[in-house]
Amino acid sequence: MERAQIESIIVDMATKARRAARVIGALPTAVKNRILLDVGEALLARQDFLLAENEKDLIEADGRGITPAMRNRLQIGPQGIADMVRGLREVAALEDPVGEVNEMSNRPSGITVGRMRVPLGVVCMIYEARPNVTIDAAALCVKAGNAVILRGGSEAIRSNLALAGVLQEVLARHRVDPAIVQVLSFTDREGIDVLLQQEECIDLVIPRGGEGLIRAVTEKSRIPVLKHYKGVCHAYVDEDADLDMAVRIILNAKVQRPGVCNALEGMLVHRAIAGAFLPQVVAALRQEGVRLLGCAASRTLAEGIEPAAESDWGTEFLDLALVVRVVADLDEAMDYIDRYGSRHTEIILTNSYARSQRFLREVDASAVMVNASTRFNDGGQFGLGAEIGISTTKLHAYGPMGLKELTTRKFIVFGAGETRA
Repeated sequence: MERAQIESIIVDMATKARRAARVIGALPTAVKNRILLDVGEALLARQDFLLAENEKDLIEADGRGITPAMRNRLQIGPQGIADMVRGLREVAALEDPVGEVNEMSNRPSGITVGRMRVPLGVVCMIYEARPNVTIDAAALCVKAGNAVILRGGSEAIRSNLALAGVLQEVLARHRVDPAIVQVLSFTDREGIDVLLQQEECIDLVIPRGGEGLIRAVTEKSRIPVLKHYKGVCHAYVDEDADLDMAVRIILNAKVQRPGVCNALEGMLVHRAIAGAFLPQVVAALRQEGVRLLGCAASRTLAEGIEPAAESDWGTEFLDLALVVRVVADLDEAMDYIDRYGSRHTEIILTNSYARSQRFLREVDASAVMVNASTRFNDGGQFGLGAEIGISTTKLHAYGPMGLKELTTRKFIVFGAGETRA
């Protein structure tokens, strides 16, 4: 497709989304909830069509030699449809943050000042594989009062367009502008470049995928980007840790789902307990097929740890692999995390209240935990109901992004004729 044609299509989409944002931003909660529930019913009614379109994507992906892991993310299946429907119902049941007013105060001038929660406006989601993101992102954006432009991966183009068609049919049935939810209908990479220049119409870009995609989006965008490049999560096992509990937590954090961003990638162990703890935890991890890469001190204390290369520290393995380092104390552990962490999730395993509080205060990450698995850094687990992603940047959200993180707050003022002196 010619560049001029791509620009024309995307400028038109962005303009329509900006116009539609005013419509969805003003919709009553009951109407938004009814739309979400009806989308769920429509997905069930159109299940055969949706699965057939997904099968076309799978066949083409198989022909290109897609990896089993990517194929798993691409495949929808009946359970995938059921999960989308459940997600829509959960979002519909969430409290609507739009219009919430708080922090009202009377000023000496006589005016009353407060803050009102409002939609962001137009959100652009750029993501890979996972067709379920089309429904998840649209549901959260609609409930938060935002229009959304979705650009999924080329491998899922038929699935994404089919899902978007269902969404738009339901919006039209409710006599609401279908441009509230739009999906790019072509896969030219130039489309992303053009999208990222639409700062007059798009308020926020959220990339979701591998580090390469996120860095490319960040470098090219003229629009604010909420992102996390990778999830390099660590556990520090303190000298006062309950060792049996620490083993359970580390096994869960590493083994339950090693390919996700909140899986454990590094283990730091206080030297005072390393001799007792490392043989125990290494044996348990190796039994689960985990490859261990460690410092010289760790290798003298437990069998089965390979020498770690300098490049291994700070690596996001997304696999059954884990680096191990023996540290002198909490300060050395926090120094290591500051150097090699990715501001995603960091945990301390300890019975010391003082050291746990220092860790909570001083470690810079979107979630910092005491005696709990890194796997809990998730919108659903935190009570957000659903999430659109996890941000490791601090403006304007840090951590899992739910409904409230898809809104912002504006100041509102009530007066009775006051003028400023």
